[in-house]
Amino acid sequence: MNFASDNVASVPQEILEAIAVANQSSAMPYGADDMTALALRRFRELFECELAMFAVATGTAANALALSCICPPWGEIYCHEGAHIIESECGAPEFFTNGAKLVPIPGENGKITPEGLTQVLATTAPGNPQKTQPAALSLSQATECGTLYQPDEIHTLAEIAHAHGLKVHMDGARFANAVATLATAPSEITWEAGVDVLSFGATKNGALAAEAVLFFDPALADEAAFRRKRGGHVFSKMRFLSAQLAASLADGRWLSWATQANAMAERLTQGLARLPGTRLLYPVEANEVFAALPDGVADGLEADGIGFYRWGGPGSSEVRFVTNWQTLPQDIDYLIDRALMHAARGGRG
Repeated sequence: MNFASDNVASVPQEILEAIAVANQSSAMPYGADDMTALALRRFRELFECELAMFAVATGTAANALALSCICPPWGEIYCHEGAHIIESECGAPEFFTNGAKLVPIPGENGKITPEGLTQVLATTAPGNPQKTQPAALSLSQATECGTLYQPDEIHTLAEIAHAHGLKVHMDGARFANAVATLATAPSEITWEAGVDVLSFGATKNGALAAEAVLFFDPALADEAAFRRKRGGHVFSKMRFLSAQLAASLADGRWLSWATQANAMAERLTQGLARLPGTRLLYPVEANEVFAALPDGVADGLEADGIGFYRWGGPGSSEVRFVTNWQTLPQDIDYLIDRALMHAARGGRG
């Protein structure tokens, strides 16, 4: 039983079947195939606009490709201080932009505030060739703390960014979980709110290895085909990536999988409320639950073979649990039962 990440989950049968169907016949390479065309049509239907799509295999590739198309080497990319692009991508955005500077912005619960963004932008020097230049804002939805930006918050931040000549990128590794909670149209929290390019995550939501960079202004994608090729993400048999995306979007599966993950996170939150001394570190708004557990409980759960992440570092009682599309109620109930037992015994097994 593993709550360390949504990446631990297996692949839904519908996606495996779609890959098998794509394998039944030959197809043109490098994305010139019917499956890639189908994925593009489904994304356009979902977001209700004429977007440009570029499939890649990893979230890091999606973020780096997206940012490289909207930020020059001398540019600055503003992001939350805990954002994945600055904490967990080994300098990939800097590498693919050929030297752009990531500028961290603090903010509670993993979110950038209008005040925080405005304050940082006030220190920039547009037009000064001795300084890096403001170029892009990157928002994570859901954030690294599992929290969400409301549509009006995205709109306000994007408005500030655009007023300063910035393009807006959204890291949507858990975009599906955000849409499931907000119960809004995907367009409302992306291009209608001012987002220029989205890294649409599918892998954390069940796919084998598939992400998509979506440009809501196709003109911004002029360099994307070349940059994706240079980055090694133009797959000869692209149909196998596209099949995963197309299958995820069919019949609203992507949203139902995320809804299941979110529901299990809520069930876990309610269960932890029964555990005396437990404190939530952040509001639970998607499929991640961050909590400070009573002494000994984390050690006991680890001894039970239950996987999770020590958010506060090795030995810390501050932990992260992540649910996924195939997490079941009985999985949550077992975790809570064991946690209650360890708490009652003072973590002694």
